[in-house]
Amino acid sequence: MDEKKKIILTGDRPTGKLHLGHYVGSLKNRVSLQNQYDQYILIADMQALTDNAGNPQKVRDNILEVALDYLASGISPKKTNICIQSMIPELAELTMYYMNLVSVSRLERNPTIKEELKLRKFGEGAVPVGFLTYPISQAADITAFGASLVPVGEDQLPMLEQTREIVRKFNQTYKRNVLVEPQALVPEISRLPGIDGKAKMSKSLGNAIYLADEPDVIRKKVMSMYTDPNHLRVQDPGNVENNPVFMYLDAFGTDKDKIAEMKEHYRRGGLGDVVVKKYLNEILQEVLEPIRIRRKEFEKYKPEVYKILELGTKNARQLASKTLANVKSAMGIDYAQSLFDESKKIRKWKIVIQKTKS
Repeated sequence: MDEKKKIILTGDRPTGKLHLGHYVGSLKNRVSLQNQYDQYILIADMQALTDNAGNPQKVRDNILEVALDYLASGISPKKTNICIQSMIPELAELTMYYMNLVSVSRLERNPTIKEELKLRKFGEGAVPVGFLTYPISQAADITAFGASLVPVGEDQLPMLEQTREIVRKFNQTYKRNVLVEPQALVPEISRLPGIDGKAKMSKSLGNAIYLADEPDVIRKKVMSMYTDPNHLRVQDPGNVENNPVFMYLDAFGTDKDKIAEMKEHYRRGGLGDVVVKKYLNEILQEVLEPIRIRRKEFEKYKPEVYKILELGTKNARQLASKTLANVKSAMGIDYAQSLFDESKKIRKWKIVIQKTKS
């Protein structure tokens, strides 16, 4: 890879297969970005454990599932390093150092964390510390690779801003510009609603169309999609804004003139939901078929996929270890090696003394 290229860091929690929300919000963008930047994609298994500590097997199993979705979507291991978070211990050490620069109250004010806490319903006083400190861990991930650009959806912007705060605080506190302050790269369509009309397509909410879904499953999900609840009869005028079916058409349809015409027809009445959904199904089948085929091919060669993860993680760790060394040097805590060196001197001195006495 060209060292002069800017570095990009993205990632996903391995809690399930990836869905259309991931595809339109990040995967599709990553495929094009890998041609312009040095790209690292982190499979964030440690962060996945923050709300899955009682079921680590779920996280373990989905590491491969997520990797397969990456490769099937067009992520090339020749251009992108796909790495596993827990196999890069430098990230955990950086997280620990950054924790001392962030207050609990600041974490609790993070809008993304507040929203995620509502979704997970941990209960009063039952929020895992690991989950609350998720933004700090994410800051460690981003800064470890010196990422200057981070592709994120609008809902994740508060998380990135927290990273930027940590970078500024670290550089100011230790009077060294060691860490890079990252910028957000927001895709044109960064968020896709669930098929049930909820604000976000989510694995945990069960309202997703997955990249690996079979054609009949896709069709059933599309035909069951939430639309305009007031569009009761075909002849009734319908609402296009905030209507998930039309939002999906905007995200995946290529015939913009036809979609615009359908929107106008739907608004004035006379266009039924079934007709619109059938058209959306055709589009999604066309988008997902090649991804599904590639995924099945990669599934036949799982040892090779694991090798891709091993190599990507090795490359990522080399970069993270350099950042950690710079961080410890800036903090003045890079004394372990010097202590070991002094220890060796003492051992040599004792040997000399013993020889003198004899």
